[in-house]
Amino acid sequence: MSSGPARWWSRRRLLAALVAWSAVQTVFAAPVSHQEFTRKLVAAAVERTRHQVRYDPAYVRIPYPNGDAPAGTGVCTDEVIRSYRAVGVDLQKEVHEDMLANFAAYPQKWRWLLGKPDSNIDHRRVPNLMVFFGRKGETLAISGGTEDYQPGDLVTWDLGGGVPHIGIVVDRKAPSGRYMIFHNIGQGPRMEDVLVNWKITGHYRYYGPQR
Repeated sequence: MSSGPARWWSRRRLLAALVAWSAVQTVFAAPVSHQEFTRKLVAAAVERTRHQVRYDPAYVRIPYPNGDAPAGTGVCTDEVIRSYRAVGVDLQKEVHEDMLANFAAYPQKWRWLLGKPDSNIDHRRVPNLMVFFGRKGETLAISGGTEDYQPGDLVTWDLGGGVPHIGIVVDRKAPSGRYMIFHNIGQGPRMEDVLVNWKITGHYRYYGPQR
């Protein structure tokens, strides 16, 4: 007569143990996944330095999704977009979908200029990427300590006069001891020791869409 309740409690303990173990697995799996994503993103950014790209900010119509400006042209944002695309993240699609759903959250300048999202150009604008990474990724502190900027981090700057710029921190260190930045400021995709060359306006981490 007592074996029934005993079996019930045994099953309940087993189920509780399995649920607890699943939770532990989830907690420990996420950082490993992020580390692997970061490793691949940084490798993709470094690989981009082998490409010849002429700096060209012209508006161009591109396919959607997975559209890209002509391969031999582009600006700073295009190199970030291409690095993410190499690891399976289409920033064109992700930014466009978020702007369609939350247009008012994005900079007023572009809203006034266009009146609606434009999948050809929205993801190629630094201010829009700043809003997107802040909404969908992690916004980190802007600090004077260069050790706070780690490989895979996204950094934005004001080059002066309100001109925005963006790059990715890579895992190669300069003689200064700082991690170098992958970016395109006019001479094509390069790795350079420029983290502190301009006023930092944003610091983010983005591991792709979390669905």
